[in-house]
Amino acid sequence: MENNTPTAYEDDLTISDPESNAGLDLANAVESESSIPSESKKSRKKKVKQSKNGGKDSVSVIDVYTKKATALLSLFKKVPFVLLGDRMKAKKSKYANLQLKLKQARIPTSYEMYISNAIFYSIVSGLIGAILGIFTAYIVLLVVGLPDNITQLTFGPSTAWILDYKELIVAFFIIIVLTALLGGITYAFFMIYPGFQASERKGKIDRQLPYAVTFMYALTKGGMNIIDVFRLLARSEDTYGEVSKEVDTFIRDMDYFGHDLRTALANVSEMTPSSRFQDLMYNLLTVIDSGGNISKYFQDKADQYLQHTIIDQKGFLETLGLLAESYVTAFVAGPLFIIIMGVMMAVMGSGTSTMVYAIIYAVLPIGSVMFVVMISIITPGEMGEPALLPTKAVLDHGIPDVPAHLAPVYDVEGEVIDETEEKVRERTNFEKFIKSKKSLAFKEIIKRPLKPMLNNPMISLAVTLPIALLYVIIPVAMNIDSLRDTAVMVNFIDDRIVVALYIILIPLMLFHERKSRRQKKLDKSVPDFLKKLASTNETGMTLRDSIRLMAKSESEALSKEIKKIWKDIVWGLEINDALVRFANRLRTSVVARSLTLITKANESSGDIGEVLMVAARDAASEQEMKAERSMTMMIYIVIIYMSFLVFVGVIFVISTTFLAEMAAAGERMASSGSQGGFLGSFDLEAYTQLFKHAAIIQGVSSGLMAGAMGEGSVMAGLKHSVIMMTIGYVIFTMFV
Repeated sequence: MENNTPTAYEDDLTISDPESNAGLDLANAVESESSIPSESKKSRKKKVKQSKNGGKDSVSVIDVYTKKATALLSLFKKVPFVLLGDRMKAKKSKYANLQLKLKQARIPTSYEMYISNAIFYSIVSGLIGAILGIFTAYIVLLVVGLPDNITQLTFGPSTAWILDYKELIVAFFIIIVLTALLGGITYAFFMIYPGFQASERKGKIDRQLPYAVTFMYALTKGGMNIIDVFRLLARSEDTYGEVSKEVDTFIRDMDYFGHDLRTALANVSEMTPSSRFQDLMYNLLTVIDSGGNISKYFQDKADQYLQHTIIDQKGFLETLGLLAESYVTAFVAGPLFIIIMGVMMAVMGSGTSTMVYAIIYAVLPIGSVMFVVMISIITPGEMGEPALLPTKAVLDHGIPDVPAHLAPVYDVEGEVIDETEEKVRERTNFEKFIKSKKSLAFKEIIKRPLKPMLNNPMISLAVTLPIALLYVIIPVAMNIDSLRDTAVMVNFIDDRIVVALYIILIPLMLFHERKSRRQKKLDKSVPDFLKKLASTNETGMTLRDSIRLMAKSESEALSKEIKKIWKDIVWGLEINDALVRFANRLRTSVVARSLTLITKANESSGDIGEVLMVAARDAASEQEMKAERSMTMMIYIVIIYMSFLVFVGVIFVISTTFLAEMAAAGERMASSGSQGGFLGSFDLEAYTQLFKHAAIIQGVSSGLMAGAMGEGSVMAGLKHSVIMMTIGYVIFTMFV
């Protein structure tokens, strides 16, 4: 353990046993006899080369190309500014709104440079469009030729001359359209992008603002100065995101530009994209000027913004309900009707099955993906897994390297120099220690091979994807001679593709569900944990004593994690570092926010009873909103299941009754020698296979949709996809 500046926490292991195997290995290594490791001449010369290069064989190729790309991008931005910058400065008032959007979006570019780039690259895009237009016109006029409905046009006597120049007019029209299209799209993108980015930041600020205001209320309640509170909030970007960036703006104004607090708050209020944050700062100025109670103001605002969040969630849930009904109508009932009509027309000989194939293999999956992406965009959920919080004490449980002062030094001939017996002995001890650490790491992998997949379920794809591909490819390769016909190939790989999907989806589903349920269980226990800490703190116990008391309990869902907190403290870590390590092990937003609030308050003052209650109330309110979403969306998940079952049931009945009867009638007509029957060529097996594919694709799509709606996660929909896919596959495999 060593004290350094705050750095990212790198490992989630907890010191849990005073008699650590690693410690014994190091002790044994220190007591071992020294020996000089033998090295070849080649390896020595390699190390000489490395020492000349600063310990590395060569500079990273990625770094070199990154620097070149950065320099080139900077040049591309400067050239338009040199050409057009002065003219843009003269039109400052015209682009006042763009200046504001650039600042709100935090795009680090002046409006003169930005608009210069917009105009310059719009012209470049227009020129590219003109070149493409010339090429397209050449293909249309000379290679393909104009269509008849253009070449056979007739005009009156006064406009008949147009026919003599029709090729030139068409070419000119194509060139103009492509030039205007590419140039206009480029310019429009430049103009729209700052507003889009500002809108994204506004949404993130509004989502994090209730928790940031709660943070400020808790610290001011403990007696902390408002400026110090803002400084702590500005340094908590990993927890409070864009709100911290906004606060950091006026902290920078005070520190680097000499503005007072009032001026800095007024400036950030004018530049923020969030009307709620603007309202918070303007009213705070009034409270400061009037000498009001800042802590009470933040308390009222925290309650107000929490109510705003609840109202926003209700509106969002209503939107989700509308999307669910739209999905069922557009991509379950609608395709089912079109499939039935298409099959009927194809069977009756008045149409083809192309439309049915397009619906099943294109419209269903693509439409479902569009709905899932739409839901993901509008979902005001957590912004991914929270970043690791910094700790003062750095505990690196990884495999160390031999210290630089113990590494052998070589001359130009590759011979060892400046070697002493003490140095060799210490280096040998370190090498044995490294070997023991590698041995322990290997044993840990053998003991818990699934741990990486439990922590990150996506890692399972590295194993299951190759297995699934081999399961499909190897049989095809072994029977390639007999699979020349497309229909035979489809029949051969049909079931294998379904099994391959199971190989991929089931492990991913199981690992994700295990991780998700564990996180939900721990999140639900956090409010009670914080309330108990607050209760024991009110009795006069210190935070350390409260944790020690709770570590003795075995009934808590968090009991194992609380014991780890206490063991960290016993081993000499500060309480704040032990709590941060606890937050980094759980890696959820609610825990990260709560522990950030507690540790910052504990750093400023020892009186954290009120802070603990605020943190508990904050955590409980978020759990209530999550529970409300789950309960409200449950009915729509049931609707998706019912609509899927109706979809499968209808196509099952069609394939086993109507189509079967039609196929039998066709066979009877063909056997009787009748020439009027179009049913003789009807392929029942092909349509049955098509319906089976429709059931499987609809099952996977509907399952992902159910997960996105019910839990705000596509991964959470894997269990629904597996269930629905199994229903469809079993019905058409066993009963058709």
